Amino acid sequence: MATWNSRGLRGSSLEELINFTNETYREKKLALVQKIPTPIKPVEIDQNSRHITLAYFEQKSTVDYIGIVQGYPICFDAKECASDTFPLQNIHPHQIAFMKEFEEQGGISFLLVCFTDRNECYYLRFQELMGYWRRQEEGKPKNFKYSELDPRFFIRMERGIYLHYLEEIKMDLTIRQK
Repeated sequence: MATWNSRGLRGSSLEELINFTNETYREKKLALVQKIPTPIKPVEIDQNSRHITLAYFEQKSTVDYIGIVQGYPICFDAKECASDTFPLQNIHPHQIAFMKEFEEQGGISFLLVCFTDRNECYYLRFQELMGYWRRQEEGKPKNFKYSELDPRFFIRMERGIYLHYLEEIKMDLTIRQK
């Protein structure tokens, strides 16, 4: 079971950038997107400082963020990768199921994947993710490579917004409407 100081809390610098971006979107009235906290159950508490020193996750998380962009419901998860190969084991089946159900309800699901060695982030459309997911289910690679990704969906910094992913949502919507 994952604990508070385990691998489950990696990606905090990416999440800080996303949180900053989401706050900028809120201030500019472009979107309202919130981080979804994962419920934890404290096991040990330092009585002097009243800080939790050990805890476990009470339930499986779905996605990291949920919100609305100009009338479109969105949900997404933030993932980091230190190499040019992203292992699909970093995405859990219950996350895929949640994003699929979200899409079926008319929402937009995606991943923001940060390739930390390259200092680049990618907007991974749910449909593209499902292509890689199905491929692994067929016994083919259980990952995808940086070189396989659509160059149009790499996120650029614009107007002081570090991870300005709204442009990629707009492209995603355009592709869906074709």
